[in-house]
Amino acid sequence: MTNAWQTLTYYFEFPFVRYALVVGIAVALCTSLLGVVLVLKRFSYIGDGLSHIAFGAIALATALKISNNMLLVVPITAAFAILLLMGGQRAQIKGDAAIAVLSVSSLAIGYLLLNAFPSSTNISGDVCTTLFGATSILTLTMQEVWMSLGLSTAVLLIFVFLYHRIFSVTFDEDFATATGTSARAYNLLLAVVIAVVVVLAMNLVGTLLITALLIFPALSAMRVFRSFRGVTICAAVLSVVCALLGIVLSILAGTPVGATIVIANLACFLLFSILGLVTTRRFA
Repeated sequence: MTNAWQTLTYYFEFPFVRYALVVGIAVALCTSLLGVVLVLKRFSYIGDGLSHIAFGAIALATALKISNNMLLVVPITAAFAILLLMGGQRAQIKGDAAIAVLSVSSLAIGYLLLNAFPSSTNISGDVCTTLFGATSILTLTMQEVWMSLGLSTAVLLIFVFLYHRIFSVTFDEDFATATGTSARAYNLLLAVVIAVVVVLAMNLVGTLLITALLIFPALSAMRVFRSFRGVTICAAVLSVVCALLGIVLSILAGTPVGATIVIANLACFLLFSILGLVTTRRFA
């Protein structure tokens, strides 16, 4: 126990480790809140699809030699998020099929661009880092830290002040529209915020693991709680705790940060599933 504490104390003396902890908690909070909405709207897989689109956009930015790729990645990802969330009912290819088409296409195009316009000699390493977040969380800048904190605060304020409207749009868009709430405007807002969060989350867990941050906390909370408010609060707490636990364990065990956070979320989901079964049987 003493050795573990000394190891943590030593590592947290480095700014990049503190940056990783702050961004990890901020992104976990954002993704958990938005994940509840996505799960209830049956768009659980959209995070994975958008992360693949962001991967293709990063490859395009690399090919165009754009130094700050966020200027290109965020608008492209946001545009596709709006297309998926708002144009789904009118599109000829809908729901999971549309996400699958865009996801696979973006991955293929991105990988081709990285091979055609390599930014380094280690293409496989660059792809692995982008997909699994192997080292990107340890190279965060102060600007990205403040951006994560600002986005986390914005998402939290959106859910606090627009809670009832988000609730109505999530469960019944027709009813929300009938009561004077612009479902289209709120879907647009959610689409843009989700796109920005997904791009930031890629620095934490990588492209292929973002879905876990969006989905696991919401599903875990739903095993025990039945109200929208209870699920939302529980998901936020669980996500932050799992992010903190995953980062600490990755430091102590020397494991990849992203994968460790996902395993922590998986363990939490299994625990809450068992707890939900026990609670249901007790009161049945």
